[in-house]
Amino acid sequence: QVQLVESGGGLVQAGGSLRLSCAASTDTPGRIFSGYAMGWFRLAPGKEREFVAAINWSGDKTLYADSVKGRFTVSRDNAKNTMYLQMNSLKPEDTADYYCAARLYGNKWYTPSRESSEYDTWGQGTQATVSS
Repeated sequence: QVQLVESGGGLVQAGGSLRLSCAASTDTPGRIFSGYAMGWFRLAPGKEREFVAAINWSGDKTLYADSVKGRFTVSRDNAKNTMYLQMNSLKPEDTADYYCAARLYGNKWYTPSRESSEYDTWGQGTQATVSS
Protein backbone atom coordinates (compact mmCIF):
# COMPACT_ATOMS: atom_id res chain seq x y z
CA GLN A 1 0.00 0.00 0.00
CA VAL A 2 1.07 3.55 -0.73
CA GLN A 3 -0.11 6.50 1.30
CA LEU A 4 -0.30 10.01 -0.09
CA VAL A 5 -0.24 13.08 2.14
CA GLU A 6 -0.85 16.58 0.81
CA SER A 7 0.36 19.77 2.43
CA GLY A 8 0.89 23.42 1.59
CA GLY A 9 -2.66 24.67 1.43
CA GLY A 10 -3.73 27.88 3.08
CA LEU A 11 -5.31 31.29 2.66
CA VAL A 12 -3.91 33.68 0.06
CA GLN A 13 -5.08 36.82 -1.66
CA ALA A 14 -5.97 36.86 -5.33
CA GLY A 15 -2.84 37.13 -7.43
CA GLY A 16 -0.79 35.31 -4.84
CA SER A 17 0.90 31.91 -4.92
CA LEU A 18 0.81 28.61 -3.09
CA ARG A 19 2.92 25.49 -3.45
CA LEU A 20 1.23 22.20 -2.70
CA SER A 21 3.17 19.04 -1.93
CA CYS A 22 2.14 15.40 -2.08
CA ALA A 23 4.41 12.99 -0.23
CA ALA A 24 4.19 9.27 -0.97
CA SER A 25 5.16 6.55 1.46
CA THR A 26 4.68 2.82 1.70
CA ASP A 27 4.04 0.56 4.66
CA THR A 28 5.08 -2.51 2.71
CA PRO A 29 8.64 -3.41 3.68
CA GLY A 30 10.86 -4.06 0.69
CA ARG A 31 8.18 -3.12 -1.81
CA ILE A 32 9.30 -0.45 -4.24
CA PHE A 33 6.78 1.51 -6.25
CA SER A 34 8.12 3.35 -9.27
CA GLY A 35 7.18 4.43 -12.73
CA TYR A 36 3.68 5.50 -11.79
CA ALA A 37 1.88 8.61 -12.97
CA MET A 38 0.34 11.09 -10.54
CA GLY A 39 -2.23 13.81 -10.70
CA TRP A 40 -3.87 16.69 -8.89
CA PHE A 41 -7.62 17.15 -8.65
CA ARG A 42 -9.73 19.69 -6.79
CA LEU A 43 -13.19 19.82 -5.27
CA ALA A 44 -14.92 23.12 -4.69
CA PRO A 45 -18.16 23.54 -2.71
CA GLY A 46 -21.15 22.75 -4.86
CA LYS A 47 -19.05 21.52 -7.75
CA GLU A 48 -17.87 18.18 -9.06
CA ARG A 49 -14.29 17.01 -8.68
CA GLU A 50 -12.16 18.63 -11.34
CA PHE A 51 -8.91 17.58 -12.96
CA VAL A 52 -6.09 20.07 -12.41
CA ALA A 53 -2.78 18.58 -13.58
CA ALA A 54 -0.96 15.29 -14.05
CA ILE A 55 2.60 14.12 -14.60
CA ASN A 56 4.43 10.96 -15.57
CA TRP A 57 7.29 9.39 -13.62
CA SER A 58 10.11 11.13 -15.45
CA GLY A 59 8.33 14.46 -15.51
CA ASP A 60 8.64 14.93 -19.25
CA LYS A 61 4.94 14.53 -19.87
CA THR A 62 2.44 16.79 -18.14
CA LEU A 63 -1.24 17.57 -18.57
CA TYR A 64 -3.15 20.64 -17.40
CA ALA A 65 -6.73 21.75 -17.23
CA ASP A 66 -7.39 24.74 -19.46
CA SER A 67 -8.44 26.73 -16.42
CA VAL A 68 -4.97 26.52 -14.84
CA LYS A 69 -2.69 26.32 -17.87
CA GLY A 70 -0.01 28.99 -17.71
CA ARG A 71 -0.59 29.60 -14.00
CA PHE A 72 0.03 26.20 -12.38
CA THR A 73 3.05 23.94 -12.75
CA VAL A 74 3.18 20.29 -11.74
CA SER A 75 6.51 18.64 -10.95
CA ARG A 76 7.91 15.76 -8.96
CA ASP A 77 11.09 14.75 -7.15
CA ASN A 78 11.20 10.97 -7.16
CA ALA A 79 14.20 10.88 -4.86
CA LYS A 80 11.97 12.52 -2.25
CA ASN A 81 8.84 10.62 -3.32
CA THR A 82 7.08 13.95 -3.63
CA MET A 83 4.95 15.67 -6.24
CA TYR A 84 4.37 19.42 -6.27
CA LEU A 85 1.85 21.87 -7.62
CA GLN A 86 3.08 25.43 -7.91
CA MET A 87 0.06 27.70 -8.14
CA ASN A 88 0.64 31.28 -9.27
CA SER A 89 -1.71 34.13 -10.14
CA LEU A 90 -4.37 32.54 -7.98
CA LYS A 91 -7.99 33.49 -8.46
CA PRO A 92 -10.95 33.16 -6.09
CA GLU A 93 -12.31 30.42 -8.35
CA ASP A 94 -9.25 28.33 -7.52
CA THR A 95 -10.60 27.96 -3.98
CA ALA A 96 -11.05 24.23 -3.36
CA ASP A 97 -9.81 21.15 -1.58
CA TYR A 98 -6.87 19.82 -3.58
CA TYR A 99 -6.20 16.11 -3.78
CA CYS A 100 -3.24 14.23 -5.16
CA ALA A 101 -3.62 10.80 -6.71
CA ALA A 102 -1.44 8.01 -8.08
CA ARG A 103 -1.90 5.33 -10.73
CA LEU A 104 -0.25 2.27 -9.21
CA TYR A 105 -2.21 -0.51 -10.84
CA GLY A 106 -4.07 -1.38 -13.99
CA ASN A 107 -3.28 -0.71 -17.60
CA LYS A 108 -1.17 2.28 -18.56
CA TRP A 109 -0.38 3.06 -14.92
CA TYR A 110 2.64 4.99 -16.16
CA THR A 111 0.53 7.40 -18.25
CA PRO A 112 -0.84 10.65 -16.78
CA SER A 113 -4.58 10.95 -17.14
CA ARG A 114 -7.33 13.55 -16.79
CA GLU A 115 -9.78 10.91 -15.56
CA SER A 116 -10.10 10.52 -11.81
CA SER A 117 -11.40 6.97 -12.27
CA GLU A 118 -8.00 5.90 -13.58
CA TYR A 119 -6.28 6.73 -10.28
CA ASP A 120 -6.41 4.16 -7.51
CA THR A 121 -4.63 5.86 -4.62
CA TRP A 122 -5.66 9.19 -3.14
CA GLY A 123 -4.55 11.57 -0.44
CA GLN A 124 -6.79 13.17 2.15
CA GLY A 125 -6.66 16.64 0.58
CA THR A 126 -5.43 20.09 1.50
CA GLN A 127 -7.54 23.23 1.39
CA ALA A 128 -6.59 26.29 -0.62
CA THR A 129 -8.61 29.46 -0.19
CA VAL A 130 -8.13 32.51 -2.40
CA SER A 131 -9.70 35.73 -1.20
CA SER A 132 -10.70 38.52 -3.56
